Amino acid sequence: MLAFIKRLLIGRPLKSAELGEQKINKTKALAILSSDALSSVAYGPEQILIVLITVGMAAFWYSIPIAIGVLFLLTALILSYRQIIYAYPHGGGAYVVSKTNLGVNPGLVAGGSLLVDYILTVAVSVSAGTDAITSAFPTLHDFNVEIAIMFVVFLTLLNLRGVTESASILAYPVYLFVLALFILIAVGIYNILTGEVPQTLHTPIGTPVAGISLFILLRAFASGSSALTGVEAISNAIPNFKQPAPVNAARTLMMMGGLLAILFSGIVTLAYFYGIVPKAEVTVVSQIAEETFGRNFMYFFIQGTTALILILAANTGYSAFPLLAVNLAKDKFIPRMFLVRGDRLGYSNGIIILGLASILLIVAFHAETEHLIPLYAVGVFVPFTLSQTGMMLKWLREKPDGWVPKFVINTTGALISFIVTMMFFLTKFSQVWSILIFLPIIVLIFHRIKKHYDAVGDQLRLTTCERSPDIKGNVMILPVAGITHVVENSLKYAKSLNPDQIIAVYVAFEREDERKFEEKWEKWQPDIRLVTLHSHYRSILGPLTKFVDTVAHKAKEGDYQVTVVIPQFIPKKGWHNILHNQSSLLIRAYLLYKRDIVITTVPYHLKK
Repeated sequence: MLAFIKRLLIGRPLKSAELGEQKINKTKALAILSSDALSSVAYGPEQILIVLITVGMAAFWYSIPIAIGVLFLLTALILSYRQIIYAYPHGGGAYVVSKTNLGVNPGLVAGGSLLVDYILTVAVSVSAGTDAITSAFPTLHDFNVEIAIMFVVFLTLLNLRGVTESASILAYPVYLFVLALFILIAVGIYNILTGEVPQTLHTPIGTPVAGISLFILLRAFASGSSALTGVEAISNAIPNFKQPAPVNAARTLMMMGGLLAILFSGIVTLAYFYGIVPKAEVTVVSQIAEETFGRNFMYFFIQGTTALILILAANTGYSAFPLLAVNLAKDKFIPRMFLVRGDRLGYSNGIIILGLASILLIVAFHAETEHLIPLYAVGVFVPFTLSQTGMMLKWLREKPDGWVPKFVINTTGALISFIVTMMFFLTKFSQVWSILIFLPIIVLIFHRIKKHYDAVGDQLRLTTCERSPDIKGNVMILPVAGITHVVENSLKYAKSLNPDQIIAVYVAFEREDERKFEEKWEKWQPDIRLVTLHSHYRSILGPLTKFVDTVAHKAKEGDYQVTVVIPQFIPKKGWHNILHNQSSLLIRAYLLYKRDIVITTVPYHLKK
């Protein structure tokens, strides 16, 4: 039944030879890898207005120069990550760039930040999409968390089906969103140019505003820069592209940058001319659409596609998180389970972990986008800063032909990214302080995992000085609970191995039971030594393990191996297991951590 459900939800397993068919072209890549960046148009401009409203509506004209600054940063980042794609064509993005050029710890900071950021990508995107739905249908507002969790589960299952299949499904909503916003911006600008939008709705550009300061402007710029999250995802996901992968990735990055610049500047412009004021339960895009079209088909079309793109923007995290995890796992900084491909050739362990972690965040923050965005943005600008700095050092060290313009681009990107990061810490410290705690903890965990893998490798390698002791013979201990077919089966197995000695061990809670069992055993197996142990505290494990330790200690002195043969019957139906006390499992689990002891389980399958 479970296998049938798995096939129904995920699909048939794919052969390893079919991996090439799972690569995606530029059209599909733009949809699934740019959806995060493009979707941020729905909340990036709003973040600028939320800061400026603290001064007053008269300050809204500053959103125009702030948007120009964001576009300048976007240009620097796009050009920089284009250089990263060609310099590191096997993917890895900020993690590989930082580790290679700045050292292991900066690389781990970048990698750890991005892992957390991709989890936040899913949580923020789905939460923002849920906000868009509840803006159109206010009666659903109380169910934000439940709706968000439902979408995360859907996206997780979709991505477990494979990159190609998820890209084929997700491409349509992304391009519908782009079409919807192009229509909205075009009609909105037409209304402005034809005078249908009253001039009284906005303060003229250049109007002096009391209370405005450089600090507030930088804070608004930092908040608006949250629209640039997701720009780095393409550089992490180069292995998902069809060949030539670096060329296709670079072209997709440039297309994404162009679309993001047009949509972001268009929404900021319309918000300014329409005099839109940010509200708690109605998004800025929703207000612009309502002002432009009223509550008709186009309004709901824009809200619907906006909600879809915000939710599906989470797919950027699902595309990039597993590949970044693969790079970290190859370097032994996270568990090797992230290297394993699933039935559909995707890195399913990374996909599942990402989904579960995102649900925990959504529940913890009650699906409130405003509380998640600052942490989300600062989590990506730390790797931005590190990767740009790493590329600066790369050009200074290597000095290839035409390195000066590249160095200038990376220096500009690094400087602005650093300023944005500092502004988040200065202006929203109460919301982002946790990154100063969990990043060092994550890096420490990375090092501990690496230390463990190195230690395991040293101990398993045959070239090490440590050698296994010679084995002169074998002593087998057989725990028995009665005279049954299960014990008989295990005893026959033990005898077939011709050990030097077989010791049957019976743990009794009552003296009378001990005496009766000894009599029965003497009649049944007189040639097999029986040791009976009395348990004063009704424990099987205590007396048994003490006896095993004693035998093992004596056997080790004579270079003998102690093997504990555990009889276990297997019920015909799985649910029957809960009807039995599973003593054999407890004994095996406990003895596994004993040195110099071999544990063998002999199953006896019941037929009814």
